Amino acid sequence: MASIGTGVMDRLWHGAPYTLPFLYLGAWRRIMFPEQGRNVPFTIENYAYRDPLGRETVSWVRTFAGRRRFDAYMIWSEQRGCIVDYLGTHQHLAVDLHVSVAENGGVAIVSGEQRFYEGPVGFRFPLLLSGVAKVCEWYDDAESCFRISVNVSNRRWGPLFGYDGRFQAESKLVESGSVPQHILPRRVEERE
Repeated sequence: MASIGTGVMDRLWHGAPYTLPFLYLGAWRRIMFPEQGRNVPFTIENYAYRDPLGRETVSWVRTFAGRRRFDAYMIWSEQRGCIVDYLGTHQHLAVDLHVSVAENGGVAIVSGEQRFYEGPVGFRFPLLLSGVAKVCEWYDDAESCFRISVNVSNRRWGPLFGYDGRFQAESKLVESGSVPQHILPRRVEERE
């Protein structure tokens, strides 16, 4: 199953200038990005598939203005009792996601503990150096479109980056194993 959509980010933003080095670093592995703007076109590509480890996975790949990407790959973790979201091209960052129903009837997602993995190295990423993401995605009946709002902030450093937008999406059946190569991560992380 796939859900492919196009839309417009009404607003892309980032925090204070001191956040820019971290955002540029995150752009290198498609985890964050430093650009700001209004009315930025984007695409979203969600594919449900089994990863090479046999886990049911959903891609959440967003491409902004045809050049910047945000790659995320979600699995359900029995061990952690929540969704684990692997961020970036190499799934270096694993983030616990806690899902609930938003006041507007949409899906509310709040990030939790974060872990960094590279080769044999693995450690819990301190939230002092990272951000907490608050996401809301819902269907807007009045506008006949999906809406998304993402706000990433740090308790000490304040707002880091985020976006607000709207999109249309179309679901379609795809053959097993037919996820486009440009969607798949370059490395699959086994550790949750």
